[in-house]
Amino acid sequence: MKGIVDRFHRYADDYDRWFDDHPEAYRQELALVAAGTGTFRRGVEIGVGTGRFAAPLGLCCGIEPAAGMARLARERGIAVILGSAESLPLCDGAFDLALMVTVICYLPNPAQALAEAHRILAPGGRLVLAFIERDGAIAKKYLCDGEKSRFLSHARFFSRGEVEALIAGAGLSSTRFTNAANGFAVTVCTR
Repeated sequence: MKGIVDRFHRYADDYDRWFDDHPEAYRQELALVAAGTGTFRRGVEIGVGTGRFAAPLGLCCGIEPAAGMARLARERGIAVILGSAESLPLCDGAFDLALMVTVICYLPNPAQALAEAHRILAPGGRLVLAFIERDGAIAKKYLCDGEKSRFLSHARFFSRGEVEALIAGAGLSSTRFTNAANGFAVTVCTR
């Protein structure tokens, strides 16, 4: 985990530039995620990155392990706490919405991260989990290209069934599952 966190820290500006260089893909992903968030009072993005999802969706709080990414998220108005998804520095039941966008593919223990998301959600709270499906076009591209991506070449992609099993194992219920043609998938889970 330390290696990928260091990579995200050092190359945060390059990571963030991807969204400017691929505006249509970003708009599509943001729309899929936004469709799952609905209304909420207090939301947090776990693995907030540079704030590209939290800021436009109105989430004011984020958790991020990479200081370079956190700096850019703060510039977008997000209050960022340095921390990891597997050990969230947040109170039990404090949020009615938690968001994770392409985070589980980098985690050494995604089951623990989802258990932590469950812990910080209030009863009836939602987790919006976006991920790159292993059999989708995005994953296939990066699995073939290998080192051509300094970020996704280090990702571990999951199938929909594997994600559903992780969700169930964390005590969450998946209520809706959508995906784009390219394999970017979003599931809305409830506590």
